[in-house]
Amino acid sequence: EQGRVAACHAFGVNLPPPPESFPYGIYAVPEISTVGLSEEQVRESGAAYEVGLARFRETSRGHIMGVSSGFLKLLFSVETRRLLGAHIVGEGATELIHIGQAVINLGGTVDFFVNNTFNYPTLAEAYKIAGLDAWNRMGHG
Repeated sequence: EQGRVAACHAFGVNLPPPPESFPYGIYAVPEISTVGLSEEQVRESGAAYEVGLARFRETSRGHIMGVSSGFLKLLFSVETRRLLGAHIVGEGATELIHIGQAVINLGGTVDFFVNNTFNYPTLAEAYKIAGLDAWNRMGHG
């Protein structure tokens, strides 16, 4: 990415500002990946928020794979309903985080996860489960 930006700069191509949120991945066992604000950061800001949680064992793909651990946690603003952060621990975390990254950078809300279909059976279905978990407590906007 740095090379592309440097080349664009050298040729006078104007680029939009970089996205505010980019993902972090730790390639360990289990994998850990995060994007956006942490729950601690949201709590310290004083903003009202809701957490949506999905355990991989709750997904059909998790059952098929025999996954007994791993989870996805989503943090949403109660006021704007926007996704503030996504945090994943478990199988494929560094692959799954990009859905959260896209939604954060595009200003997406909890309703995106509730109203969209995710391939089935995949671990990405955890986004819908976590979205519904938060949506049920936030109200149906």
